[in-house]
Amino acid sequence: MSAADNVSASPAADLDTTVPAGGLSPEGLEVLLREIGARRYHDLHPFHKLLHGGKLSRQQVRAWALNRYYYQATIPRKDAALMSKMVDRAMRLEWRRRYFDHDGIGDDEGGIARWLRLTDALGLPRDYVVSARGILPGTRFACDAYLDFVRQTTLLEGIASSLTELFAPGIHSERISGMLANYDFIDEAMMGYFTRRLDQAPRDVEFALNYVKERARTAEAQQAVVDALLFKTQVLWAQLDALHLAYVEPGLVAPGAFQP
Repeated sequence: MSAADNVSASPAADLDTTVPAGGLSPEGLEVLLREIGARRYHDLHPFHKLLHGGKLSRQQVRAWALNRYYYQATIPRKDAALMSKMVDRAMRLEWRRRYFDHDGIGDDEGGIARWLRLTDALGLPRDYVVSARGILPGTRFACDAYLDFVRQTTLLEGIASSLTELFAPGIHSERISGMLANYDFIDEAMMGYFTRRLDQAPRDVEFALNYVKERARTAEAQQAVVDALLFKTQVLWAQLDALHLAYVEPGLVAPGAFQP
């Protein structure tokens, strides 16, 4: 097997994600969703092991931060698309907190601004980061596919795709401790985005998980929820595939992308 095949292979290809014909209880659905996270979330990707373990160069970390910005900037656009499908005002008010978490409101600068503080500190010109000129094609295609998915599918599926946040606090904690311990060019101020998400993600996911469990009562609806979460894990995994292949092994950086 080639190095490229190794990176792209799923860590749990044998996971059965088929909802039985009779459907699952709400609790059974949650168990399956959490199992998907345990076996398909991108914390298992080799690139993350390198990142958190201090095995990347400063230039490779810069490449990660640059490409990840495009994903961060996609999130509020995704949330706006979801809110456009919400007829109930109370639900829109609940969900818009997510939008403001990223774009900011009032005295809260928002997650995107905190991410730009990270790229600033890594020496990446802000105009270059925001323009997305230097991102990899794989990053662009994965993030744009996620936005298109939310725009084109049902509200239930769109909300289900956000449930990767069930597993986010763990990876954020690992990232904060690992990068602070292993890189002398990383400090606590640069980790501000992840520190804030330790509180935000659990709050957000509680609403989304309850919504999915309440609304997905048929086998068909539950399968749509499962498939939406699987799709989102693939979006996240594909972004790391692109980074690993370009900046770790075999070093296939696309024309026009950031060159360390």
